[in-house]
Amino acid sequence: MIVLRSKSEIEAMRRAGDLVAHALGLLQPHIRPGVRLGELDRLVEEFIVSEGASTVYKGYQPSPSVPPFPATICTAVNEEIVHGIPGSRRLREGDIVGIDIGAILGGWVGDTCYTFPVGEVSPEAKKLLKVARECLAAALAEVRPGKRFGDLGAAIQDLAESHGYGVVRELGGHGVGRELHEEPHINHFGQRGHGMRLREGMTFTIEPMINAGSPGIRLLKDGWTIITEDRKLSAQYEHTVAVTAGGCEVLTPWYLYIGEAAEMA
Repeated sequence: MIVLRSKSEIEAMRRAGDLVAHALGLLQPHIRPGVRLGELDRLVEEFIVSEGASTVYKGYQPSPSVPPFPATICTAVNEEIVHGIPGSRRLREGDIVGIDIGAILGGWVGDTCYTFPVGEVSPEAKKLLKVARECLAAALAEVRPGKRFGDLGAAIQDLAESHGYGVVRELGGHGVGRELHEEPHINHFGQRGHGMRLREGMTFTIEPMINAGSPGIRLLKDGWTIITEDRKLSAQYEHTVAVTAGGCEVLTPWYLYIGEAAEMA
């Protein structure tokens, strides 16, 4: 069932979204060669708790066959697409790293992701980051009452494939509110004019996963980390949004907190 949120509920979600966006900004100066992914995880958890919120991902278990997720953030380095587990591994010059953060504040979920360059990255990596950002922006531009979810997916797919990139199909965006994953599931590919119509009060994530090569994926033995099938780079940017009478409101405004160096990547 899809729940349409009231203005007061969206206001509460706005606070949760701002919290996770702020967390990404706090991490930015720590995204540098030599830092351990586990240190980034610690910094985010401390910040979330200090703000009177709780983590979403730590202990999350979508099914009994999957082990509980052991960390506060999901990390994705280079060919990793999503759901990497932070640990003792250190970032290296030229890496790209996606940081996915979720938190619960006042009973509402904030969920967002940003892919950072680590030091100086290759021209190929810079282009991928730029196009992945543009894919998210293209989808956001489609969000308003009366549009269809296929319009969002087509905007992402058309742009990504025009650069020779693949769009991951097995994973997508999702409704969000009191729970991390609510209805509906949102594809990042599709046909214009197809799919459910958007209605005022819907709240959901848009989080295209853009691969530098094929769209194929592979799950690692840890039960969580998903990588590109061809081991080429992948990048992801994610916002939680609300459908408003006038169009789209971004509830996770990391662009307010992340500095120009990352913005220009």
